[in-house]
Amino acid sequence: MEDFQSWIPARESKSTFSEGTSFSSLESNETPKPFIFHCYITSLRTLASQISCLAVRENRLYVTSVNEIIVFSLTNYALIDTFSCSDSASGLVKFIAFSDRKIFTAHQDCKIRVWQVTTSKKHRLISTLPTFKDRLGRCMLAKNYIQVRRHKQKLWIEHSDTVSCLAVNNGLMYSASWDKSFKTWKISNMNCLESMKNAHFDAVNAIVVSVDGLIYTASTDRHIKVWERVQKTHKLLTILDKHTSSVNALALKKDGSVLFSGGGEQIIFVWERENSSNYMELKRSLAGHEGAILCLFYVNNTLLSGSSDKTIRIWQESKEGYCCLGILEGHCKPIKSIVAVSDGDLDENLSVFSGSLDGEIRVWNITISTVFTESVITSSDRD
Repeated sequence: MEDFQSWIPARESKSTFSEGTSFSSLESNETPKPFIFHCYITSLRTLASQISCLAVRENRLYVTSVNEIIVFSLTNYALIDTFSCSDSASGLVKFIAFSDRKIFTAHQDCKIRVWQVTTSKKHRLISTLPTFKDRLGRCMLAKNYIQVRRHKQKLWIEHSDTVSCLAVNNGLMYSASWDKSFKTWKISNMNCLESMKNAHFDAVNAIVVSVDGLIYTASTDRHIKVWERVQKTHKLLTILDKHTSSVNALALKKDGSVLFSGGGEQIIFVWERENSSNYMELKRSLAGHEGAILCLFYVNNTLLSGSSDKTIRIWQESKEGYCCLGILEGHCKPIKSIVAVSDGDLDENLSVFSGSLDGEIRVWNITISTVFTESVITSSDRD
């Protein structure tokens, strides 16, 4: 516990709202527009030199870093637990995902680890994927091996490079890797069901799954690929090829009707599904960041984007398209991950958590209301 400064009050907790806005000044013929209030609340600090992924589950904030996972309470931001695997060679923890009582973490050592929360609220390692049983059952047959390098073979159920991201849907877990592939795992027995070798021409950086089971993978090869599961196998449905640089991040609307993608060209692309079909069409692009888009998060009609320009932008849809309502500043290095939770009030009240390559997790409060506003709001807290 003494190694962590888990709650640091803001010295200057700055808040911002649109000036000159009067509720009584709204005329009946004026179109209400979003009004945003946001402020920096506090910082959660660890000994980690960088943050790779943030996720929320059951009133807990999970933080993955260099070689461990850190858990904070969302109630008071107190440190709850830290856990890591005993293998010091596991490297960076790249991603975290959840399914019922299981927690999955993706690692630099090409493996996926599975954890459970004990009755004492500690986290216990229960398996490493692929499992020993799964490997043992396949290792005797030559057809189960694939060439991964000139003089090296591995079982097709094994990743051969960093596991970069995970997604969970309907009893299945998907893992994507810098080895250009993605794999499908059955959560109940933790066996690997399928591997899409060479799904891309370069590293796979992001994977998301829609409610109807469509899989979207984004790659350094500048492409987003859409996959459909047909009779227990996945088939390539289409390729979205409008990006001109590496695609680093994806986010989906809850109903799967809109896909957001961000990459090295500093622009967010907005794709919409056409006439309930499986084809996504590029509808608009969102410009404003001055660096590569590294992460995206969508919740309650609000899109949050993090960039190598060290800022977070807040976007919301209007009749005219998407507009940037605010900019959050304060991190010293690129923003690697964003997660947000809603308190369920009538207004769009969000708690936002941002993790950066500076090793800091910042906590922000955002309230979006439908009133008349005149300008984009900027919130900063510069030390």
